[in-house]
Amino acid sequence: MIKIRKNLGSRIFDTLNTVMLVFLMVLCVYPMIHVLFASVSELQKLSVHDGLMLYPLGFSLESYKKVFEKSFIFTGYYNSILYVGIGTALSLFLTSLGAYGLSRKNVLLAKPIMIMVVFTMFFSGGLIPTYLLVKDLGMVNHRIAVILPTAISTWNLIIMRTNFMGIPESLEESARLDGANDFFIFAKVIIPLSKPIIAVMLLFYGVGRWNDWFQAMIYLRDRDLYPLQLFLREILIQNQLEEMRFDEFDIDSLMLAETIKYSIIVIATLPIIFMYPMLQKHFVKGIMIGALKG
Repeated sequence: MIKIRKNLGSRIFDTLNTVMLVFLMVLCVYPMIHVLFASVSELQKLSVHDGLMLYPLGFSLESYKKVFEKSFIFTGYYNSILYVGIGTALSLFLTSLGAYGLSRKNVLLAKPIMIMVVFTMFFSGGLIPTYLLVKDLGMVNHRIAVILPTAISTWNLIIMRTNFMGIPESLEESARLDGANDFFIFAKVIIPLSKPIIAVMLLFYGVGRWNDWFQAMIYLRDRDLYPLQLFLREILIQNQLEEMRFDEFDIDSLMLAETIKYSIIVIATLPIIFMYPMLQKHFVKGIMIGALKG
C-alpha cells in the first residue's frame, strides 16, 4: 500500500477544515443540549442562571411529570403518529408511482406533464383557493385534510424520478421479454433497486409530517384531531398555558412553565432523533443517486 505524503498546504487545509466542521457541529448540537439540560434542571437554579449551559443545573423531572399529567400530550402523540404513518406511506406510494411513470421514455406526454409538475414549484393557487377546494371536497375538520392535500412533494417527485431514470433500461427490457407488465416491473425490479432513495423519501416525508402543524391549524377545528406540534405551537409561540391550570402565578410556577416548554420540545423531538440512525446508511447514497442532472 502506497502512502501519499501530504505537503504543508494540504495539512493546513485539513486542519482548518476540521476546525470549521467541529465549530459548525457545536453550533448545531449545542441548542439541543441546552434544551435537554434545561428540561431536567432545578427551577431555582435555572431561574438565576445566565449564559451557556454546559451541564444540568441540579436534576429534576418535575416538568416531565407535569407534561405527562396532561391528556393532550398523549392525544397529540397518537394523532402525530397516525398522520406520519398513514401520510408517509401514502406519499411514498403516490410519489414512487408518479416518478416511475414520468421516468419512462415511452410514456405519452411525459415531458409536458413533467413541465406542469415543475410549474407547481414556482406558482400555486394560494392558501385561500386551496382552503376553498378542501372545504368543497368536505375534508375540513377531518384527518384526511392533513394527509391528502400535501401527499406529493414536487421536489421529492423530481428526485425520485431522477433516481429511476438512472436504472439501466436493459433490466426492464429483460423483464418484458419474460412477460412482465409495468406493475410487475415496478414492484419487482425498480423498487428493490431503489432502497436508498426510498429511505431518503421516508426520512423527508416522515420528518415533514412530524413537524407539520400548519395544515392542522388551517383545516382542523376539533382538538381531539390536533397533532402534537399544534399543541406545542400553542405553548411555545402563543404562550398559552391554560392547559396546565396553575393555581398561583408565582415565580416557581412561571419557571415551571419555562421548563415545561423545554421538556415538550425534547418529547416532540425524540422520535425524529431515533429515526435518523436507522436510515443513515442509506441517506447519503440515496441523496447522491437522486441528485439532479441535466
